[in-house]
Amino acid sequence: MEDKRTEQYRQELKEFVMSHTEDVLKNPRSFIRYPFIDPGSVYDGNVWDWDTYWSVYGFLNLADSYQDPSVKPRIIEHAQGNIRNFFDHQLEDGYIPMMIEVADWPEPYLNMRHKEGKIMNMHKPFLCSQMCLISDYTGDYAWTEEFLSGVAKYFECYDHYYFHENSGLYVWQDDIMIGMDNDPATFGRPPFSTANIYLNSFMCVELEAGARLYRQFGKEEAAKRLLDKREALIGAIQQECWDKRDHFFYSVDVDIKTRKYDWFHQGLGVFWKTLPIKVRVWSGFIPMYAGIATKEQAADMVKHIFDPDTFGSDFGLTTLSKDEKMFDLSVTNNPSNWLGPIWLGGNYVVFRGLLNYGYRMEAEIMYKRTMRLLGEDLEKTGCLHEYYNPFNGEPVMNGGFINWNILALNMADELEGKKPMCLPELLEKQAETGMKYYTTFAKRKMAEK
Repeated sequence: MEDKRTEQYRQELKEFVMSHTEDVLKNPRSFIRYPFIDPGSVYDGNVWDWDTYWSVYGFLNLADSYQDPSVKPRIIEHAQGNIRNFFDHQLEDGYIPMMIEVADWPEPYLNMRHKEGKIMNMHKPFLCSQMCLISDYTGDYAWTEEFLSGVAKYFECYDHYYFHENSGLYVWQDDIMIGMDNDPATFGRPPFSTANIYLNSFMCVELEAGARLYRQFGKEEAAKRLLDKREALIGAIQQECWDKRDHFFYSVDVDIKTRKYDWFHQGLGVFWKTLPIKVRVWSGFIPMYAGIATKEQAADMVKHIFDPDTFGSDFGLTTLSKDEKMFDLSVTNNPSNWLGPIWLGGNYVVFRGLLNYGYRMEAEIMYKRTMRLLGEDLEKTGCLHEYYNPFNGEPVMNGGFINWNILALNMADELEGKKPMCLPELLEKQAETGMKYYTTFAKRKMAEK
């Protein structure tokens, strides 16, 4: 009976998404000069970074199913338009805003602040990943060649403003528009102090995607530089973010200072590079999605996913462990609430991570819970919402939101054997050899000492 209901929800969701596709395919407006995809709901008319990635991820998976033959090329045009809009607003130092919103100003607000000398967070590491996602689907990378110089500046900008040399990790400038808005590992903390596991895990994927772009045009040296960065970053994540006692990946505090300015602090000094921010957030599972966890680490983390006292829910995964003091289901929009509510992006990332490491049964459970959540929402409200209550599945806010809710359909197809839309070429190897990076990195650091 449950499988029949799940299949019913799947068909209803598919019909709903396909009938509302045109709602989020937007035409150019003002200084957004190219077609784009928005998330729907209150985000109408905005171009967002990781939101556009997941929208494209879901829509391209559906593109061959539309009866109207004009829809597929429109999805591709708008997906490429996402990329064109972001590069259209890239600044001279490589900075790209994380969102573009038309309002009473002449250019994206974040760019205006950056030009004023305020270092803002930039486009999250999904730009090259989206370019590869589109190109892998169409079989055509030629359209990306004009952006290669911009790609180089984009990575240089990340390294210039957001790379923490001592730890080998990337940091957020602050807690504004970080994707998980009020993630307690970053929210309210000092500037440039948090090396978030979310940022660094997805950056591993992004560096590989950037290398893939370069290789399409014979730029092997540039590709190797990015892959070397990726390897070093994986090592840093393993060394600094994995907690062998808790068996979990944490964000870490890099705001560590050795004080030698008075008599009391002239002894041993601070020799550690980071301190774990011991808050169990769903982003601790992203290393499984990115393929950078070892098999042993994955086996430990799977236990957390379905634990009813921590992350387990009948509707998927809570975004914060239930036993954390910050757990809170309040209705918030700016910032959006990631202190426990279920977000479909989190459900999919964890689902994909489970499949990457061979946990098919567990992935099926995640899929069925996800489909129940969205199916019941459609039955009760006739639409989809941005995030949900993990205890009863009730929508919290922002009806009309589509975006990563589409990924429930990706789950269904992937369980039936369809390859994921776009993941790093090295993914399968990484699940086998993740520890290699940790070992290599650790040996190198020991040699340096």
